[in-house]
Amino acid sequence: MAARRVCMLASSILRYSVGVPRFSRQRLFIRIPYFLQRHWHSVSLGAGLCAIPFVPKSDSLTHEALIKRAASLVTDSSNTYLSQTSLALIEALTEYTKAVYTLISLQKRYINMIGKINPKEENEIWQVIISLRVEVKEKKETCSRFDSNWMAAVNLSEIAAEAAYGAGADQASISARTQLQTIQNQMEEVKQLVIKAEKMLAEVQAEEIKRASEHALQAKNSRKPADTNSVGEEEIPEAYLRED
Repeated sequence: MAARRVCMLASSILRYSVGVPRFSRQRLFIRIPYFLQRHWHSVSLGAGLCAIPFVPKSDSLTHEALIKRAASLVTDSSNTYLSQTSLALIEALTEYTKAVYTLISLQKRYINMIGKINPKEENEIWQVIISLRVEVKEKKETCSRFDSNWMAAVNLSEIAAEAAYGAGADQASISARTQLQTIQNQMEEVKQLVIKAEKMLAEVQAEEIKRASEHALQAKNSRKPADTNSVGEEEIPEAYLRED
């Protein structure tokens, strides 16, 4: 209000000075700086208030709009987390599958060489097989760790999509659900390849055990006739002596 009075007084002085003689007008303008010095706070405040635009409250600043915007940001963050964990898990599963197939190939070669190699060569092959089995186990543990992160990301994405739908952010909710469904389908395909590889590995290991058992049995049977003949040759003279 003080600033308003100052402005009104200044305008009145200017209007009044038009019809005032020159000498009186000079005295009047001399008093203006003194007056402004006394009321400089009011003048400054009035000028500052005049510079602030008074804009009516926008619809984009309502609570509903802010909640919708926040829900959209949550879905964006959950989608990013889901993408990163999915990428890590798919890469880990791919590396694990490659290691499994490498082990399968090596064990098939060993099965074909059972009974055809000496113990030293067999021991060297087994050292490689054991090393590969350790690598496969480590890669599987990595897959399990990333799978836990991925499951947490899936749950978070589902919650974020539901929250966005409840907040009215339909587009964000639909986008989150679509991305989640796409990633789940891709992950299912990769996991099916892993299951197939593990099934083949189990079959090869079962075949290895079977062939090794058969070879051991054949080796045992091949030694029995020689042992029986040697025993018979020793017992015949002894029996003959007893008859004498």
